[in-house]
Amino acid sequence: MIISKRHKRLALKTVVVRKISELPPDHWNKVFPNVLESYNFFKALDESNLEQFSFYYIMVYDHKVPVGAAACFLMNYSLDTSIKGSLRRITNFIRKFIPNIFSLKALICGMPLGQGSIGIVGHTDTVIKSILRRMEQIARKNRVAIIAFKDFDQTYTALLDPLQKFGFYKFDGLPSTELKVWFKDFEEYLKTLSSANRYDLRRKFSKVDGRVAISLETVVDLKDGTLQDVYQLYLDMVNKHDMGFELLPIEFFRNISKNMPEHTKFFLWRIEDKLVAFLLCFVSDDLFTDYYLGLDYSVAYKYHLYFIKFRDALNWCIKHGIKKYDMGYTGYESKRRLNFDLVTLYIYVKLRNRMLRPVFNFICQFLKFENFDPDLKEAKKRKKS
Repeated sequence: MIISKRHKRLALKTVVVRKISELPPDHWNKVFPNVLESYNFFKALDESNLEQFSFYYIMVYDHKVPVGAAACFLMNYSLDTSIKGSLRRITNFIRKFIPNIFSLKALICGMPLGQGSIGIVGHTDTVIKSILRRMEQIARKNRVAIIAFKDFDQTYTALLDPLQKFGFYKFDGLPSTELKVWFKDFEEYLKTLSSANRYDLRRKFSKVDGRVAISLETVVDLKDGTLQDVYQLYLDMVNKHDMGFELLPIEFFRNISKNMPEHTKFFLWRIEDKLVAFLLCFVSDDLFTDYYLGLDYSVAYKYHLYFIKFRDALNWCIKHGIKKYDMGYTGYESKRRLNFDLVTLYIYVKLRNRMLRPVFNFICQFLKFENFDPDLKEAKKRKKS
């Protein structure tokens, strides 16, 4: 269903749809930044029927000319799942008087699966205000307690920092990780590591190479049998690491290839024809995004499959002229030792209830992800030193 509205004060028209296919692809692509997670990516998400999220797509027009685009999703969020220690006692006390304050419905601008982005061509401040106004209307209609802009990097700071004047609280989200790829081969990469980390990697590879044959296949899409094997490894990874923010249905792994065949790559590692690891990644001209990894944990540590995966993926990047390897979130200490840099991402969040907003903002002051992720805390500490 398409809902359009012209904002009298802002002199721009906005259109809201529940399926991105209801919008002309050229309108969205004209204003959206040059990112892989754009129109066809969201189309794959829509077709996969993610039960955890309800999507809204906002287009902004100036006299029929598209000037802005944003994807938003609706979800239920429990704030206090990340709160521990003495602060948990405070939240338990507050909950006695306001039972549902930390179990809230949120409308979030950005990506449920990765880094946020907004498309804007001119009218910068006015477009953001138009998007925010439509988000407020959607939130009011759905009785949403929280509005947020999730995981935006420093290029959006000038654009989104003014949101703090409208009651938003800004804090650091989970950082992403990236490695600049300028090496001519893997040996040259190894020379950039500390002697201890270089020795550790060589030792791991020597234990595997020549001991077991691990074959690598790179494909654009998955056949039915392989699809089932890949999805089982994905579920094992989700269960092991308690990655409960999103659970992708199996249809996503099929639909992403159908919608983004020129950018999607599946790396498949096998031992004696048995799938033991997979990597779903997206590739553009000079960017390699490592999206989802699945490992067979019965052999993953024995054969150091995480590091075998990294070596093979980096060699692929070098061979194909990739300039930046993006490995996403979590596992920060391992990535630090591999020389990945942390990319700071910001979250802007607002509780719509003005009376309770001071309490909510007080809680947000303690939501530093490194307080709850020892790997991230150690990685940040060592990077500073």
